[in-house]
Amino acid sequence: MIIDLDVSLDPTLGCGQAHRWRKTGEWWEGVLGSEIVRMRHAEGGIEVEGTDRASYVRRYLGGDDDLDGIISEISAADPYVASLASRCPGLRILRQEPWECLATYVLATNANVARIGKMVESVCDHFGTDLGGRHAFPEPRQILDGKECIGECRLGYREARFIELAQRVEDGEIDPEGMRSLDYRGCVEALMGINGVGPKVADCVAIFGYGHLNAFPVDARIKRVMEERYGVTGSYSAVSEYGMRRFGRYAGYAQEFLYHADFIERFAGPS
Repeated sequence: MIIDLDVSLDPTLGCGQAHRWRKTGEWWEGVLGSEIVRMRHAEGGIEVEGTDRASYVRRYLGGDDDLDGIISEISAADPYVASLASRCPGLRILRQEPWECLATYVLATNANVARIGKMVESVCDHFGTDLGGRHAFPEPRQILDGKECIGECRLGYREARFIELAQRVEDGEIDPEGMRSLDYRGCVEALMGINGVGPKVADCVAIFGYGHLNAFPVDARIKRVMEERYGVTGSYSAVSEYGMRRFGRYAGYAQEFLYHADFIERFAGPS
């Protein structure tokens, strides 16, 4: 099927928002729920194979966002972000399923994108339902039923907190779906009550799992950019709050462009 949507798949699927997408030739392959899905650019939009859930895929790719309006707003706030956005058109923020997003980012602490991808895929291979070549992201019960082999996933110190998260979700102490009703502050507060979730992970899950586009996650790369470009230093909250004030309700989009500034400048050329 063809989905009519202004989206650039390379930066959207390949920039570290989610960790189950692989590119072979012109096709991107990933797993959405219980389906192995392939996407590529085609005449008229995005060609999608492996599912007939057009509305779901469109929403997953950020199709509910008014991209032109968002880019216009964050560009008006800052000329540097405007230049990055103009050289990387079609970058969108994904809308991931809350449980998978939360569990993935609990694994993502102090690890680079390649390492995160290996851990996530290992967890899926060990515990997830076999879809024929790839495995679905496991439900909490599946993780708990097979937790004796968790050491084979090579999660390091993340192992115990990952099992704890699965247990608390299974027991109903944590309700990833229920958090959809919370505003940004409430969402972050609830997330930070989870072992392994600090402010940066909470902000990432708030954006990618719950659509709070005003969040502004700060890692080492963003901290460096904010100091070099804007002279902003200090605690996590100081830098993050500055980004939210400067870029407003779509600060998360500005953060994505700033996070990938080196890549954009290297491969997209000067503005």
